[in-house]
Amino acid sequence: MNALSEDPKLWDDSDRAQKIMREKTQLETAIEGYRALERDLNDGIELIEMGELEGDQEIVTDAEQGLVALQKRAAALELESLLSGEADANDCYLEVNAGAGGTEAQDWALMLLRMYSRWAEQHKFKVELLDETNGEEAGIKSSTIQIKGHNAYGWLKTESGVHRLGRISPFDSQARRHTSFSSVSVTPVIDDKIVVEINEKDVRVDTYRASGAGGQHVNKTDSAVRLTHMPTGIVVACQQERSQHKNRSKAWDMLRARIYEMELRKREEAAANLEAQKTEIGWGHQIRSYVLQPYQMVKDLRTGVETSQSGAVLDGDIDEFLQAALAHRIKGQGDEAEA
Repeated sequence: MNALSEDPKLWDDSDRAQKIMREKTQLETAIEGYRALERDLNDGIELIEMGELEGDQEIVTDAEQGLVALQKRAAALELESLLSGEADANDCYLEVNAGAGGTEAQDWALMLLRMYSRWAEQHKFKVELLDETNGEEAGIKSSTIQIKGHNAYGWLKTESGVHRLGRISPFDSQARRHTSFSSVSVTPVIDDKIVVEINEKDVRVDTYRASGAGGQHVNKTDSAVRLTHMPTGIVVACQQERSQHKNRSKAWDMLRARIYEMELRKREEAAANLEAQKTEIGWGHQIRSYVLQPYQMVKDLRTGVETSQSGAVLDGDIDEFLQAALAHRIKGQGDEAEA
């Protein structure tokens, strides 16, 4: 890859050059991650040996704590090495929709969107807002973002499902405890290695005026585009760009991604999960519960992983949940293969 990247004719084909540089960066990151583990492990062992020789228990304790943290990093890298699905390395679309609960659910949908955006930023991924419908009083009814980064889809694919919030509502004058729901859907951004055929006759195209920020031009023209795939009922929309042509192109990319993800789930024999996402956004369909009052608790209902650090979770600290859900899914696929 280094030799290819140093070829003076590399940038004669910019698309090929970008792919080579991206793959080179991904390989360098993976190799450096392993080497950093190796260095930190050796440093930790040396510190423990030095502390024992000098009779300094504080050095030993600090080094042992460092090795515990190192073990978690190693487990995360090991898990990431198993993200070998057809689209795991790709960028992804993440869509949040408010469910039962009115204004409270719309505020909850915005909190979830912020949580995933914070997680992406912490992992140096880029976040691009594609479409958003604001709530009447607060929050959002729905929003779609694109998260750009290596393995973005692989890490987030298990987040699809219903997320339940329990708290004392700031919108209730009587300060009563409310339960509300929002759904999350994650689909891969498909690249030129994946071909998805869609009959244009099966797609209804609607244009409308963008409702979000964008200046007078956006608000005075029908620049936003909504596509409805009649055979599956899949609906996608994009209003990010000022140009209707660009929004239409982006919406078609999103539609291909949604249809591909549906087929991918079928191939993975996860049709039951797909159907669960289409059901009512409410009781009985949630994958994770977030309780803010009367106590603090976030619990994943599939893996049993839980934490009382709900504030940290809502600030994007969800790696523990992602890793457990991925390990659970990979184990399930392994069990099916053995059977």
